[in-house]
Amino acid sequence: MAGSESGAAARGLLNGGDGGGPEGKRPRLGPTPASPSGPKPGNRVTVVLGAQWGDEGKGKVVDLLSLDADLVCRCQGGNNAGHTVVVDSVEYDFHLLPSGVINHNATSFIGNGVVIHLPGLFEEAEKNLKKGPGLEGWESRTVISDRAHLVFNFHQAADGIQEQQRQQQAGKNLGTTKKGIGPAYACKASRTGLRICDLLADFNEFSKKFRALAQHYKATYPTLNIDTEAELEQLKVYAEKIRPLVKDGVYFMYQALHGPPKKILVEGANAALLDIDFGTYPFVTSSNCTVGGVCTGLGIPPQYIGKVYGVVKAYTTRVGVGTFPTEQDNEIGALLQSRGREFGVTTGRKRRCGWLDLVLVKYAHMINGFSA
Repeated sequence: MAGSESGAAARGLLNGGDGGGPEGKRPRLGPTPASPSGPKPGNRVTVVLGAQWGDEGKGKVVDLLSLDADLVCRCQGGNNAGHTVVVDSVEYDFHLLPSGVINHNATSFIGNGVVIHLPGLFEEAEKNLKKGPGLEGWESRTVISDRAHLVFNFHQAADGIQEQQRQQQAGKNLGTTKKGIGPAYACKASRTGLRICDLLADFNEFSKKFRALAQHYKATYPTLNIDTEAELEQLKVYAEKIRPLVKDGVYFMYQALHGPPKKILVEGANAALLDIDFGTYPFVTSSNCTVGGVCTGLGIPPQYIGKVYGVVKAYTTRVGVGTFPTEQDNEIGALLQSRGREFGVTTGRKRRCGWLDLVLVKYAHMINGFSA
């Protein structure tokens, strides 16, 4: 009897009850509060994710959906992403900034799950400003989480050295963008990384930690050349440039979810098959680019996830090395590559091309539960 009772309680818990009785309800002291009906109050986020190996056209979908959005977010990755948006015949390329920054009526938010190379961020903004008016006033409508980790120049240099070492040792590299994303996430996981909030707090304390981290990288990679003091001077300038943009990311998103009605859009970078856990490991990126990364990369509860759009291209492409079951390494693949103008936005490398792989798309749906 005891076993059956505990089993019933467990079933009640799994079905959303409190663990006691046939309906999974545990007896309470005092009056039982009324059970809320319907969804929890608050705004939901709409998520756009890649369902293949990236380059599916997420930026264009985000650009379309962001026309009436109030808030457009990035939750993971760094400037290894590459999204192209065309507005009034002007082609803008985005790597760190959300594609929705083109919408002058929307706020763009770079969440805690993103790793930020500050020189790259401002270089990206400057390049796009020269192309057209789309990015005018971008600083006034951009918010950066104080918890986002920083990518340093030596992270990028180390990324390149690691690729060389893999090529020499195993004859095959990972095909990274060499933007320092992997090393920055490795620092984050090993708790040696530095965040935006560290940069904006006591700069002397930040400098000590930066020098220690730089020294560690020098010891690990003897050929690495780091001008520590020059990079610190550069970071000091960038600190003042981004200070007006930085907010407590958790509180910012909480207000967005629980404040006045807002249309919130999340732009995923990379894609499901490049996810660090669910992708074609080890030929993957260094973050979670599936739907779970939205919660951890922005600091929002899962019940606030609304629609999840999976973006699929009519054929399949992949940049760099790694498994590719439907690849056409022949004249058909060459035709797809030339007709589709398949070059990586970030690296400029030719994309490998092949047939649409519905088995992989179904796998991506199993993980993300796409609404459409």
